[in-house]
Amino acid sequence: MDLQLHQREKEGIRILDLHGHLIEGPSEAILRNAIAALVEAKVVNVILNFAGVADIDADGLGTLVFCHARIVTSGGALKLLHLSPLHINLMVLTKLYTVFEIFTNEQDAVDSFFPDRAARHFDVLAFVEEQKRPPSP
Repeated sequence: MDLQLHQREKEGIRILDLHGHLIEGPSEAILRNAIAALVEAKVVNVILNFAGVADIDADGLGTLVFCHARIVTSGGALKLLHLSPLHINLMVLTKLYTVFEIFTNEQDAVDSFFPDRAARHFDVLAFVEEQKRPPSP
């Protein structure tokens, strides 16, 4: 299933709800084109909601980096929301967690765009430590 996206706005921040796979092929182009259109429209504060994303491959990661660079160059910010544990592992392995701000709560992601609001970021270190622990019986 190619990537599908639904755009919405919350407090002036554009949220793209992604569904499907962010993998090599048309999925990459769909996201790149959506981000390019937002930048052209001067909408540069964006949250990508991964709640509906099943797979991300290397090309999908490359697309995320491209989109991040495009938005940051335009004076905005791109933040990630609702990554699965598998996707977070991918971010840790590739060290992309140092590039992206990651959130598990939509309101925290929105609040992160406003300097006067407190926002809880995803704690990658706590996630990694939790992954090292043996499962409870």
